[in-house]
Amino acid sequence: MKYQFSARLGTFSSSAVREILKLTQKKSIISFAGGLPAEEHFPVAAIGEAFQRVLAAGNKALQYGLTEGYLPLRESICKWVGTKGVNVTPDDMLITTGSQQAIDLLTRIYIDQGDVILVERPTYLSALQVFRSYGATLVSVDTDKDGMDLDDLAAKLKQYKPKMVYVIPTFSNPTGNAWSLERRLGVLKQCRESDTLILEDDPYGELKFGDASVTYPSLFSLDQHPNGSCVVYTSTFSKTVAPALRTGWVMGDPEIIRHMARAKQAADLHSSSLDQQTLHQLMEHFDLAAHIEFVRKEYEKRMRQMADLLQEQAWPGVTWNEPKGGMFFWLEVPESVNTSDLLKTAVDLGVAFVPGVTFFAEESKFNNMRLNFTHNDAEGTVRGMERLSQAMASVLVR
Repeated sequence: MKYQFSARLGTFSSSAVREILKLTQKKSIISFAGGLPAEEHFPVAAIGEAFQRVLAAGNKALQYGLTEGYLPLRESICKWVGTKGVNVTPDDMLITTGSQQAIDLLTRIYIDQGDVILVERPTYLSALQVFRSYGATLVSVDTDKDGMDLDDLAAKLKQYKPKMVYVIPTFSNPTGNAWSLERRLGVLKQCRESDTLILEDDPYGELKFGDASVTYPSLFSLDQHPNGSCVVYTSTFSKTVAPALRTGWVMGDPEIIRHMARAKQAADLHSSSLDQQTLHQLMEHFDLAAHIEFVRKEYEKRMRQMADLLQEQAWPGVTWNEPKGGMFFWLEVPESVNTSDLLKTAVDLGVAFVPGVTFFAEESKFNNMRLNFTHNDAEGTVRGMERLSQAMASVLVR
């Protein structure tokens, strides 16, 4: 049989993170690669009790569900985001199989071949995969620790007339940066005036470090919403509860949500009803806010430990910004070092990270690397950094 695959197949590339994770399945490898939460902090007992309550309700819990998602869960999420300045109803949202599906569904209904999407430089590699698979033209906007450069954004909105802007303004993947309020309001203003849709991806917003009084309002909350909003907002339970439940949500203007629901019907009919009902039980009977606060504090300790270890290494020519939240350190090494080559040495020594090249939509840089600090315990982080230091010693001149 001679298989005749579609031309679109050529737009799909393997995820660098997923490929690296295959390498790290050996117990001897310490991984700083994936954006993995700490398994020891999953609320296992609470999830088990929630499952039992769902199954005790009868066989209907195992039946097909609504494409839009389990209504009681949507109602609970509306209450949850209401405490963060977002006022929506269940009709303004869609439950998705992780926030990754939300990115895919919106791109499917909104982007045609050749449409321009503006992205941060650098940005989330799996979003880039989705956009490319639909034939989008990707253009990067200069970005610093405070967010998108407003002058560069204005120039590229005028030059390229993009259909959409994709951003992670709160604890960005991969940089860990958090946009200033000025940049948030500036991007909103420019996109609204140019009729450019914003896709706001917020998987890490709950994982804030430092001063509790400092807040990072979502772009969606700052815009008029949901009717007529220029922002579509997506988030997930993967970083705060457990990734395996594969449950996220997306909010926006009801017209956009309605079309995304139609696209979801063609994709998977609906996300797992059992998982959705379990999460609803968890939100109703478990102190999720207290759990998130516990996890946040633990991750801040792990971030601080890695920051101290990086400081101790004093690798010549290596710089980084301390993240204000999220899961990652973003390092820049001397331009003479290609971190994709460095990874091969590191894996041989028993440690892994993600080379930075895959996070660039264009004009890729080869001397960055992303380190995850949430997955390993204190002992594992120390051993991993010792191995990484050996790898670094092979390429850095002191």
